[in-house]
Amino acid sequence: MTDLLRLVSQWLILDRNPDTHAEIQNLWASGNVEELESRMRNRIQFGTAGLRGRMEAGWARMNDLTIIQTSQGLASYVIQQFPDVRSRGIVIGHDHRHNSDHWAKLTAAAFLIKEIKVYLLRGLPHTPMVPFSVKQLNAVCGIMITASHNPKEDNGYKVYWENGVQIIEPHDREISKSIEENLTPINWRTSDVLSSLYCLNMTHEMYEAYFASLSILLVNRRLNETTPVRFVNTSMHGVSDSHLRRAFETFGFAPYIPVKEQQKPDPDFPTVRFPNPEEKGALDLALTTAEREGISYVLAQDPDSDRFAGAERDHNGHWTVFTGDQLGSLFASFILDMYKHSNKPLANLAMIASTVSSKMIEAMAAVEGFRFVQCLTGFKYIGNTALDLVKQGYEVPFGYEEAIGFMFGNEIRDKDGIAATMVFAQLAAALNAQGKTVKTYLWSLYKKYGYFQTNNGYFRCDDPRTIDHIFSRIRNIDQEPSSSTFPSYPKNIAGLRITSVVDLTIGYDSTNPPTYKPTLPLSSGHMIQFRAENPEGIKIVLTTRTSGTEPKIKYYLEGSGRDVRAVNEILVNAVQELGEVWLEASKWGLARS
Repeated sequence: MTDLLRLVSQWLILDRNPDTHAEIQNLWASGNVEELESRMRNRIQFGTAGLRGRMEAGWARMNDLTIIQTSQGLASYVIQQFPDVRSRGIVIGHDHRHNSDHWAKLTAAAFLIKEIKVYLLRGLPHTPMVPFSVKQLNAVCGIMITASHNPKEDNGYKVYWENGVQIIEPHDREISKSIEENLTPINWRTSDVLSSLYCLNMTHEMYEAYFASLSILLVNRRLNETTPVRFVNTSMHGVSDSHLRRAFETFGFAPYIPVKEQQKPDPDFPTVRFPNPEEKGALDLALTTAEREGISYVLAQDPDSDRFAGAERDHNGHWTVFTGDQLGSLFASFILDMYKHSNKPLANLAMIASTVSSKMIEAMAAVEGFRFVQCLTGFKYIGNTALDLVKQGYEVPFGYEEAIGFMFGNEIRDKDGIAATMVFAQLAAALNAQGKTVKTYLWSLYKKYGYFQTNNGYFRCDDPRTIDHIFSRIRNIDQEPSSSTFPSYPKNIAGLRITSVVDLTIGYDSTNPPTYKPTLPLSSGHMIQFRAENPEGIKIVLTTRTSGTEPKIKYYLEGSGRDVRAVNEILVNAVQELGEVWLEASKWGLARS
């Protein structure tokens, strides 16, 4: 209790926000030790995604005080890293969530007091505008106040470096250290932020440049203008509607039909529990609107408009909501066709996907002759991998991860829901002119490159020690842990022979003798990828890993082959064996998603 009293007292001394100050004071007065322990014991951690958490009082939450401390630490760090930071400046944007506008100004104030130029984007920019503006303005870093598609109670603080990519190691550790060294708040005032000589408004210029750069994806404006294909779009109560309406005009499309209940920014997200297009039921209003209007395609962006989802209704009235992997393969084919028409050598083309995403682009690359590269999950890795490939002489017009995040072109090395929406709309229009649909086109790609099907999910486990035991057992399933130099992983799954193992926790890659060291960076948690196949040509890729934010063992499973039924059967069997044999789900009481 003495230590908790110290933490509470320290908070009450530093926090000048009357609401959050009162929250902690009342919790202490009522003796709510459990809630105080949750909020005060551990400080919210600054990682490679910045900050994200619930908006409440306390060191472990998102609030005015943690925003100020984080911004002071980041400002101090960029001053150390960039001698010209005051002339180059930083970029700040924010979404429509509760506190976002205020926290963007608090962040700006922490830099302005040090006479660092701040480009504060006005209105409600979509998240990709921050990294885009960082590059356009030659700023040293960018900050976006958003929690993307998290629940309404959350908010976040996302940081981009001077290359326009989310920060990676060691910057995250060094910024965290700098925050700890700058905990005393210097400035709580935001009233003079917009009037500061160092606070500049380049929002209009940035959007003009953004839409000019977006036009590189425009293939056939005349076709777009004359297509009979119509679209319904949901902004998921987020920021995308105004930006997408302009994009539709830029590309020559007739206006889409908005889902009116979700069209305007609303921080309470009243029609969806989780404002994520991937969540079950999130697209229900959009599908209903499309059926009412007699429209066959639904488009969707998440609230900060960096992710995209699409759906198609067939002549029987059945809806197909495309998975992130299916969209990734469709987009890769679209970009490949554009590249072929440019008459550039395919050997100069490269595309990227995260390790847990589909291997269909890998199969495409093998047939077509371009380079495919996989990297760790997260656009901080996808973006930096793209920049590395560019240095090697490749063009990298596309990259994606299965969680409906898609990167296009050279100007934004991050996911962009507006760009993805426009590519999907053009694809639907072009295919309609050929008497095809997006779904039938996807099946034509399966016919050419092989059928690919995913079956992803997770097992919930609340005990970290149990998770460690489970992964230790997988690594030594045929022997005692200390009886061999190398691990002894399972040799078969669902009747398929395991052909390779890449363990990014301990640093082992069975395909890379004699060192057996993986080419990918190590993961901070457990992460093992298995590849397996049978004589009939059916292959699976299984990646199992721990979640960095939730008590889960996640699995990403994909099967491929020419026999659709056999692939699907093997996926079902593989999940069953993974759960009951490898993870011993019944023994440990693991609940499956």
